[in-house]
Amino acid sequence: MKLDFAREVTLKILYKIEEENGYSNLVLDECLEKEREKLNTRDINLISEIVYGTVTWKLSIDTILQKHSKIKLNKISKWIKTILRMGIYQIVFLDKIPKSAAVNESVNLCKKYGYKSTSFVNAILRKVEKSDYEELKKIENNFDRISKVYSMPKWIVERLINQYGIEKTEEICRNSNVKPRTTIRVNTLKITSKELEQKLEEKQIAYEQAQIPNFFYLKNVKNISNLDVFKEGLFTVQDEGAGEIGYMLSPKPGEKILDACSAPGGKTTHLAELMKNVGDIVAWDIHEHRVKLVEQNAQRLGISIIQAQTKDAIVYEEKFNERFDKILLDVPCMGLGVLKRKPDIKWQKTKEDMIEIREIQENLLKVSSNYLKPGGELVYSTCSILKEENEEVIEKIIKLQEVEKDRKNKLQIIETRNILPEQNTDGFFICKMRKNSVV
Repeated sequence: MKLDFAREVTLKILYKIEEENGYSNLVLDECLEKEREKLNTRDINLISEIVYGTVTWKLSIDTILQKHSKIKLNKISKWIKTILRMGIYQIVFLDKIPKSAAVNESVNLCKKYGYKSTSFVNAILRKVEKSDYEELKKIENNFDRISKVYSMPKWIVERLINQYGIEKTEEICRNSNVKPRTTIRVNTLKITSKELEQKLEEKQIAYEQAQIPNFFYLKNVKNISNLDVFKEGLFTVQDEGAGEIGYMLSPKPGEKILDACSAPGGKTTHLAELMKNVGDIVAWDIHEHRVKLVEQNAQRLGISIIQAQTKDAIVYEEKFNERFDKILLDVPCMGLGVLKRKPDIKWQKTKEDMIEIREIQENLLKVSSNYLKPGGELVYSTCSILKEENEEVIEKIIKLQEVEKDRKNKLQIIETRNILPEQNTDGFFICKMRKNSVV
């Protein structure tokens, strides 16, 4: 039987993600671009489905694989293990692909990438059934059950249960595995929501209004960047949870704003739109190539008030002292609120990473408070849902300011919002603070 090219591309993508700790979206885009002339739309959809699905459900898949294999996972060759994971994902989690097709295509891949293991792959996959996954739900220990049923590392499950309890943790893990919806934000500098609705209807693009103003969910749209309405800058892609961050900072026309960790610019450009493109936004990022993304986004949307600069926001510079009316501090984090979009995070991040990230978050908040004018407002945000990166960071810096009697930079919490992952939204933490106006 002829080797299926789409599945071979899928295998190479998954192997590269695993071997190089690559991010699914980046590796996928790179490989699809390289092979685009040989692939049709159906191929691309299948590749994307198997790649994201296999990465998302890796722990559940490996549990099922180990059940049927006498060989330990770490003893199976990496190519064969990847082929088996692909096959199990198709058999257990997909309904439209017959089991026979999943088995046969996996065996064909094996003939090229590990000929001696064809009988092994064939035997394992023929044993696998959808009921294998259902059995995981019967595990009595809650930590193990939630971890294996929702394909979530145990250390994350333990932290979530300690913070939210079993029932809420299960809901968070379930929602972290659903396929994310495509959400867009209307560029109010160029078009109204009503006018964009009309254009979407003209182009027969199905949509529905999101929960917050000027945001829509798009249905069954794949290559958004190819749409004329996108190229014209009439909207940008942004989760509505991220949109809440801009609304909470509530920048006004004419204000001077700092976005200290701005790339790729989704939140930065939202601030500019809320300011009606009047005022000044200084946008920093530590990486030059990511600063260019901010500039490109601003240019496409027709925004002129953003000054994108390469700068490490942790490094204090006195010239920025009390220069800004408002500051957005969307800090680097563990990213546990966006796992449905970036499932690689749960396999690449470890609980040890929390120590380094916490230190960065604390330093960013401490330094940035110097740059805020007395009476000015700062929004601290993450796409994480752990208190260690959110409430605890803010509490530590506020207490530190009290101990050091730093009344000049003392922050006061005005509003806090925890957005947990749901069917339609990612998870975010947002905290608005005001700087002490007493000199």
